[in-house]
Amino acid sequence: MAKDFFIADTHFGGEAIIRYENRPFADAEEMDAKLIANWNGIVTAEDTVYVLGDFSDYDNEERDAAILAKLNGSKILVMGNHDRHRTPEKWRMLGFTECSPWPIVYEGYFLLSHEPLYINVNMPYANFFGHVHANPSYRDASRQSVCVSAERIGYAPVEFSELRGRMK
Repeated sequence: MAKDFFIADTHFGGEAIIRYENRPFADAEEMDAKLIANWNGIVTAEDTVYVLGDFSDYDNEERDAAILAKLNGSKILVMGNHDRHRTPEKWRMLGFTECSPWPIVYEGYFLLSHEPLYINVNMPYANFFGHVHANPSYRDASRQSVCVSAERIGYAPVEFSELRGRMK
């Protein structure tokens, strides 16, 4: 049975993000290889992965297309600030099944965004987001939100039911 997974802030090719976020990789090549291995270790060809922004730091269409071709499953991008150098149409041409420059609604309740959205207890929504990486000002999860930045989820996509469990 196909599953849905979530991840944000992979920053493929991002040498700077390794330093900024103290990622445990010697260089971007090692990070890329680990992200791809982790992804493919849990995601099958039938699954869908929602990438909540900042997919790649490469400014090279061929490299991004090659990475996308290596990653299992259908891939949907909610564009982040580091993805805006390309149009949604271009991201689809490179290998994303779908690409949105705006937050999208998942399962009628979950707002999928790159940056965290304002959610309060009186709202009938929850938010899956990235962007904040390991910033301690943000919690990993609450009753109405989950951060899926790669640093917080072990550099691998997390399945929907597991994220729901983290919200309880």
